[in-house]
Amino acid sequence: MSGRVLVTGGAGFIGSHIAQAYLAEDWEVVVLDDLSRGKRHNVPSGAHFVQADIRSPEARQLLAGGGFTVLNHHAAQIDVRVSVDEPALDAAINVVGLVNLLDGAGAGGVRRVVFASSGGVVYGDPEVVPTPETAPKSPISPYGVSKLAGEYYLRALAALRGFEAVAMRYANVFGPRQDPKSEAGVVSIFVSRLLEDRPLTVFGNGLQTRDYVFVRDVARANVLASTAAVPAGSDIDDTAFNIATAVQTNVLELAEIVGRVMGRKPQIELAPARAGELFRSSLDVSKARRMLGWKPEVRFDDGLPELVDWFRKEGR
Repeated sequence: MSGRVLVTGGAGFIGSHIAQAYLAEDWEVVVLDDLSRGKRHNVPSGAHFVQADIRSPEARQLLAGGGFTVLNHHAAQIDVRVSVDEPALDAAINVVGLVNLLDGAGAGGVRRVVFASSGGVVYGDPEVVPTPETAPKSPISPYGVSKLAGEYYLRALAALRGFEAVAMRYANVFGPRQDPKSEAGVVSIFVSRLLEDRPLTVFGNGLQTRDYVFVRDVARANVLASTAAVPAGSDIDDTAFNIATAVQTNVLELAEIVGRVMGRKPQIELAPARAGELFRSSLDVSKARRMLGWKPEVRFDDGLPELVDWFRKEGR
């Protein structure tokens, strides 16, 4: 089954790949993006583009009158550091903006909302790794709080407005089009610095781990989540899915892998650990495998050369 989908943030890194994946499955795709971070040329051919802020009346009206089957919401403030420095800005975009869209989705008869959450932050520093969806929620940054609040708004307004809701809790997504200027993309930061023969900054002792999932695997999960049978449930965890690999890689290992793929020996500079940063993060994906029919297909070592090639051509 396909339909008409609005992809917010569809000119950005993850959103543009998602828009492509919908088009490949014969969906009618509209992209909404304010281009504050996204790039117009990322919007795939075949998608209709609307430039607007997700907090605006125009964005709400687009959903209220657009005849959309699905809202896929990826427009967000994504930087943990920005959320620490400017928590009100983070909440305005990630909470108020989301609620504005959900209100429009309810008015427009949207059947399902797929929401980009973050398993890397909503669980905090978990006791169990890889972490299941049912783990306690303990975000340690305003960004994590805004994403968790978004999941609760999603559940409440789904019940009140009559749409279905799915939250996608991502690990660390990487791949072509990732912004090296964002602190959210350490893989891209390392690649861009090595291409410029610059040292790699490692915060803390470098033993903090992350779970790196390739962007096209993430896009495929979003298309599956748009039509899969998902029970309504009474808890946010019932309709949430970890999208990850369940594999941990620490920052020093990451630097070594990136250097090996690029044929360069990285120079490491240590810096003090940063407030609000997790020490361990890796997510259990057995629920997505069971209910969405999804599993990660691209290994980190296989996806990385594609990112490096993109950087050499376009990313610098």
